Amino acid sequence: MTNFSEVPWIKAHIELYRSDPEKAHMWDSRPVGGPGILPTLLLTTRGRKTGEPRPAPLIYGESEGSFVVIASKGGMPTHPLWFRNLEADPSCELMVGPRQFEARARIAAGAERDRLWKMMARIYPPYDEYQERASERTIPVVVLEPVG
Repeated sequence: MTNFSEVPWIKAHIELYRSDPEKAHMWDSRPVGGPGILPTLLLTTRGRKTGEPRPAPLIYGESEGSFVVIASKGGMPTHPLWFRNLEADPSCELMVGPRQFEARARIAAGAERDRLWKMMARIYPPYDEYQERASERTIPVVVLEPVG
């Protein structure tokens, strides 16, 4: 399994989120081949085997007071580790810019999934290509609902 938090540009994004959350929030993806400025949050899950905090910067959208992320892993055949951690324990922590709070994850289904997928594909069009590439799995749409 690849620990994506050790990929240099992802590691740098996590570090930027911790040192300058305003800059990290509206992240310029062009240096790594992306389309430009994208809204990102920092999701921290607990490792399902270790219990250790596992941060992941993710592109997000907003819907009805919740945050929406896509478990695409670039269209690879398996789910990302952060998603598998949320399956084991849906409690998580979010940083959205300088705001920090706890959240609970759930997987969108049916018409809600379709609507949220379209919203996210408008924010980041490569998601549609990722779904084609991941033909053997349906890429999960995850709703992160703030708690407390």
